[in-house]
Amino acid sequence: MGDVQMCHTVNPWHSNHRGELSAGQLLTWIDTTACLAAERHAGVACVTASVDDIQIEETAMIGQQICIRAKVNRAFNTSMEVGINVVVEDPLTSSQKHVCTAFSTYVVKPLGAKKVNLKPVRLQSAQDHLEYSLAAERRRIRLYHEDAYSNLMEDGGAFYDADWENDNNKISTDCTRVESIELVLPPHANHQGNTFGGQIMAWMETVANISASRLCHTHAILKSVDMFKFRGPSTVGDRLMFRAIVNNTFQKRVEVGVRVEAYNCEEWTEGKPRHINSAFLIYQALDENNGYIIFPRVKASTKDSMRRFVGAIARRKIRVAR
Repeated sequence: MGDVQMCHTVNPWHSNHRGELSAGQLLTWIDTTACLAAERHAGVACVTASVDDIQIEETAMIGQQICIRAKVNRAFNTSMEVGINVVVEDPLTSSQKHVCTAFSTYVVKPLGAKKVNLKPVRLQSAQDHLEYSLAAERRRIRLYHEDAYSNLMEDGGAFYDADWENDNNKISTDCTRVESIELVLPPHANHQGNTFGGQIMAWMETVANISASRLCHTHAILKSVDMFKFRGPSTVGDRLMFRAIVNNTFQKRVEVGVRVEAYNCEEWTEGKPRHINSAFLIYQALDENNGYIIFPRVKASTKDSMRRFVGAIARRKIRVAR
C-alpha cells in the first residue's frame, strides 16, 4: 500500500542527441514519483527538501521503458525519507537493468495553519525494517554534511597537488560560464503553486550540461548528482536565474556547480534575488570511439575560482567517504 510506481516509454521528446533518455527528464520523473509517495503517506501536499547523492549507472534508449518505484522509508515529525528505485526494461527481451537508487527528503505543506504530525511507517518485510533503520543513519549524514564540508575546507594542506601545480596547460573555466532564466508557469508547479523540485533539477541539469560540454567540446553525460537541499521555495510567477560553471576536473570526470536564484516581480525590479538552491553535478564525456575522455586541468587564479576549485575536492572526498 505504501508503494507508488510510475512507468514511461522513452519517446524522442524525452531523449537527447544520442537517443538516450535525458538526465533532466529522469530527474523530473524521479521527483514526481517520490512526491506522490510522500503525499500518499502524509495525506497533505509535500515539497522536496533535499536529495541525497544519485549515481546513474545505466542509460535508457528511445523505445525502452523506465519503471520508477518510490516508498516512504521512515517518517519523522514533519519530514520523511522516500527511497526511489529506477530500472530500465527492454520490451523486446524483457530484460531489466538498474538505472539508479535515490533517497529524497520531503516536508509537509498543509493548507493554512493546520499542523500535521506524520504517522509512523508500517513495517511489514525485513527490507522495510532495514530501510527504516538506515534512514536514521542517512538523516544523521545529511545533518552533518555541511559540518563535514566546513571541517575539510579549514584543512588547507589537504588540497595540495604537485601535479596540478606543475601543469602548464591548465585551462581557465571562464569559458564554461552559463546563465539562463526561466519563468515559472502553472505547468511547472504543484496544486499549491510551488515549483516542482524535479522541474528545477531538470533546468539545472540543462545549464550544467552546457557548461561541461563547453570545456570538453563534446556532449557531456550526467553520471551523478551530489547531495543538496532546497534552501527556500519558489512559486508560479517567479523568475529563476540559473548560473553554472565548471569547478574542477578529476581525470575522466568534471564537477559543475549550479546556483539558482528566484525573483518575484518586485525583487526582479530591485535586483534582490532569493538563493533557493545550489547543486553540484558530475559529468563524463565520450570520444568518437565511445571511450571516456580525460578532461584538462583547470586554472584557479582568482579568489572565487580557488574557492570553487578547493570545494570540489572537498566534496569529492566526502562522496567517496559516503
